[in-house]
Amino acid sequence: MSADLKSGLGAAQRAVEERLDQALAGETGDLADAMRYAMVGGKGLRGFLVLEGARLHGIAEADAVHAACAVEALHAYSLVHDDLPCMDDDDLRRGQPTVHRKWDEAIAVLAGDALQTLTFELLAEAPEPLAMVRSMAEAAGRRGMVGGQMLDIAAESAGRPLTLEEITTLQDGKTGALLLWSATAGPRMAGEDLTALDTYGRAIGLAFQIADDLLDVEGSAEEVGKAVGKDADAGKATFVSLLGVDGSKRRAAELVDTACAALDGYGADAETLRALARFVISRTS
Repeated sequence: MSADLKSGLGAAQRAVEERLDQALAGETGDLADAMRYAMVGGKGLRGFLVLEGARLHGIAEADAVHAACAVEALHAYSLVHDDLPCMDDDDLRRGQPTVHRKWDEAIAVLAGDALQTLTFELLAEAPEPLAMVRSMAEAAGRRGMVGGQMLDIAAESAGRPLTLEEITTLQDGKTGALLLWSATAGPRMAGEDLTALDTYGRAIGLAFQIADDLLDVEGSAEEVGKAVGKDADAGKATFVSLLGVDGSKRRAAELVDTACAALDGYGADAETLRALARFVISRTS
C-alpha cells in the first residue's frame, strides 16, 4: 500500500468515526455499543471512495462525510446480518467475534436494522439528499446488495454450479453495488457526470470480489480476519473455481487496468484512486 493511500484511508476512517460519534452522541446501552462495535476495524474503503470522489468534484469533506459515514454504516449492517446463523453463520469478523457472538442474535438483528436506518438519516444531510437517498436505496436493496445476497442463497439450492456470467451478476449486486455507489457519490453530490467513476467503480467492485475469492483459497484466517476455505468446502462456484487461481489473478489485473484508465480525465489528482485499485487486488485481508 502506498504511503498516500495509507494516509488517505486513515484520514477517511477518522472522519467517519468522528461523524458516527456525533450521530450516536450520548447514546448508551447494548444497541449503541453493538452499532459502534460493528463499524470498527474495517479498511474503510467505501467511505474513502466517497471522500475522494467528492474531493475530485469540489465537494468539501465537511459536506461529503455524511455520505461517507452512511455507506460505512450500511456496509456494517450488511456484515452483521450476513454473519448470522441463518445466513453465513460466521464466528469471526475482522479478527473479532461477530456481533451475534459478542452479544446475541436479537441484538445483532436490531443493531443491523439501526445501522441501516442511520444510513438514510445521514444521507439526508448530504448534498443532493434526494438523489443520494434514492441511489442508496437502489444500491442496497432488491436490485443491488440484497438482491445479490438472495441470488447467492438461491445458488446453494440450485443443484448446479453457477456459470461465470451468473456469478458476475450475483457479485455485481452483493459486493459491487455499494462499491459502485461509493465511487459515484462524489459526482452525484456535485450534480456532474458519473461516467468515469461509474466505469472505475464497476471494475474495482468485480476485482474486489475476485480478490476475496482468491483470499478464501490462498489466505489464512489470521490474516483475513474470518474463516477461509468455506466456499470450497460448500462446493460453491467462485471466480477461482471457474477461472483457476492464475486466471483469476489475470482477470483482476485487467479490471484494475480498466479502472485506472477510466480516471485519465482527472490526471494526477486521481492517483490515490489508482493506488486504491491496485491495492484491492494485492490486499491480504
